[in-house]
Amino acid sequence: MSNEQIIWDQALIEKYNYSGPRYTSYPTALEFHEAFTSAEFDMACARYPDRKLSLYVHIPFCHKLCYYCGCNKIITRHQHKADQYLDALEQEIRQRASLLGDRDVSQLHWGGGTPTFLTKPQISRLMGLLREQFRFAPDAEISIEIDPREIDLDMLDHLRAEGFNRLSIGVQDFNKEVQKLVNREQDETFIFALVERARELGFRSTNLDLIYGLPKQTRSGFADTLAQVLTMRPGRLSVFNYAHMPTLFAAQRKIKDEDLPQANEKLAILQDTIATLTGAGYQFIGMDHFALPDDELAVAQRQGVLHRNFQGYTTQGDCDLLGLGVSAISMIGDCYAQNQKELKKYYASVGEQREALWKGVSLDSDDLVRREVIKSLICNFQLDKAAIEAQYGVAFDTYFAEDLALLKTFINDELVTVDAGSIRVAPKGRLLIRNICMCFDKYLRDRARQQQFSRVI
Repeated sequence: MSNEQIIWDQALIEKYNYSGPRYTSYPTALEFHEAFTSAEFDMACARYPDRKLSLYVHIPFCHKLCYYCGCNKIITRHQHKADQYLDALEQEIRQRASLLGDRDVSQLHWGGGTPTFLTKPQISRLMGLLREQFRFAPDAEISIEIDPREIDLDMLDHLRAEGFNRLSIGVQDFNKEVQKLVNREQDETFIFALVERARELGFRSTNLDLIYGLPKQTRSGFADTLAQVLTMRPGRLSVFNYAHMPTLFAAQRKIKDEDLPQANEKLAILQDTIATLTGAGYQFIGMDHFALPDDELAVAQRQGVLHRNFQGYTTQGDCDLLGLGVSAISMIGDCYAQNQKELKKYYASVGEQREALWKGVSLDSDDLVRREVIKSLICNFQLDKAAIEAQYGVAFDTYFAEDLALLKTFINDELVTVDAGSIRVAPKGRLLIRNICMCFDKYLRDRARQQQFSRVI
């Protein structure tokens, strides 16, 4: 990939700056429905028995509320609540392992909430159970999200001893005023110490999470945060856009609208961030993600084999993904399935049927080919029409005639080039990849049509 990974075109970014799905799946979670049954899930587990398994475990607890957060979480100081949760999780893990336990696990990720809410014995209990019930590949990628505020440095030693080899640390912003306004005050010297300790212990990579668009953030303030981050040289960086939706997330009501950066300032922060990180040698992976050129994600993208799932970009694309815990999502066989989102309902469901399936969707042949097209574009910024035709038995230009017509505006703006054999996203189209993918989203079109035609009075 050339050094021109991405080009900033202000006018086009403003033109296409409308909301759209993040495509961690296609169809998106909007299409999940409660008519999806456990029998469909069980059948999906038997669909591709040779696929490796990626496990996701959701730990919903946090000690403190971060005002920007839109995750599924429970704020508590009571450690015994985690024991109760692990009891339920154990039942679910045993039941799911009875269906999938004979597969090789190549990836495990703990997310949340704050997985390091768990004490060392609780972490060991859960890890021991997973290893007892599933067969881990010797080189499995085992990662965990960390809140640097409520953790001792030697927790990293414990995690490493339990087999974790990747870390993701939530930094968000080093500016004290910003931290105060989002109720997430932390000590940067300790974050530096964490990253250093992870290196000493031989963690394969450390990812740092930042957020832009938070209250009182400015271009110069965020540039200072980036400068500090770059001295740590993390293998990966995620720079997320803060989406202010106080009607949806109660915690965000504690953030004052007038404290948020204006739209043009926010865009400028993003522009500066991309320039700074690519200038410092990071590869723009897509959307919010950056990685050093020797990181697995960057290598996979250059080789055209990067994938994407509910955890974001990943090198583990040929896996089935099993989600465990409250609200967790699975991608198994040709279906998606989500667990109960409310803890009470999760407990009740696991108590009654040893699993917590809430809703899901089975993919038809049209979903499968569109998913492949969207994944190719969002991960690798290009697709090979012949490969799609061979795999799915369709004549690309005919099958996607309506979609290619929608792509015309992007072609005219030189964001995308389409020829007989391929579709390629130009460097100045990469920031708008979600909008480009929306052209191939049949559900989005159907929803737009319903909205268009439903209001006649």
